[in-house]
Amino acid sequence: MNQISLKLFAFLSSLIFISAVAQAEGLTGDAAAGQKKNATCIGCHGIIGYQASFPEVYKVPKISQQNAKYIEAALKAYKSGERRHPTMRSVAKSLSDQDIADLSAYYEQHGNKVAVAEQAVEPPKVVADLLTKGGCAGCHGANFNKPMDPSYPKLAGQHRDYLYIALKSYQEQGHSTWGRANAIMSGMAKPYTRAELKKIADYLGSLPGELQAVPQSKFR
Repeated sequence: MNQISLKLFAFLSSLIFISAVAQAEGLTGDAAAGQKKNATCIGCHGIIGYQASFPEVYKVPKISQQNAKYIEAALKAYKSGERRHPTMRSVAKSLSDQDIADLSAYYEQHGNKVAVAEQAVEPPKVVADLLTKGGCAGCHGANFNKPMDPSYPKLAGQHRDYLYIALKSYQEQGHSTWGRANAIMSGMAKPYTRAELKKIADYLGSLPGELQAVPQSKFR
């Protein structure tokens, strides 16, 4: 292959790659298709109160009524290794980008829509100071149920022990099987003590929210 052919090949390859990335980023999720692909998900997220045991015992997160863009981002982070958790990475790596989009669309609309008061619940001063320190409401919304961007998660009413584990995981670095490498959240979480993270998680979990764990009628 001569030099001109090599350059042409490289150019065409780059176009194919760019096109593939653009298509993957522009995928539209199909909730009906997602319902047919969630057999692995319901084994944990479809059981009320189901607990994981790694790296410690905690309830798996409620994902029904969660923002689709956030679920998609989370699954891709597990798939890429940005979020390090053996079970979730194994699950995510088995999914195509279309599978992820479909499952995300499904869980966003799954469950019973509930009305949540727009007025935020006033936290105790010590917790209010901690939330202000991290600028938490700036992304997750004043009532932590209406994030400023759909790629950010709803937090209100999420399991308290899961929120604590999630916050701690942003402080963990250098572990092959545990931790999250998101630069923004890592920067937010690191200044806090574990006791402070626990207070934040307890408050957020106490708030009224839309998130739900919804039992499935059967395993497929």
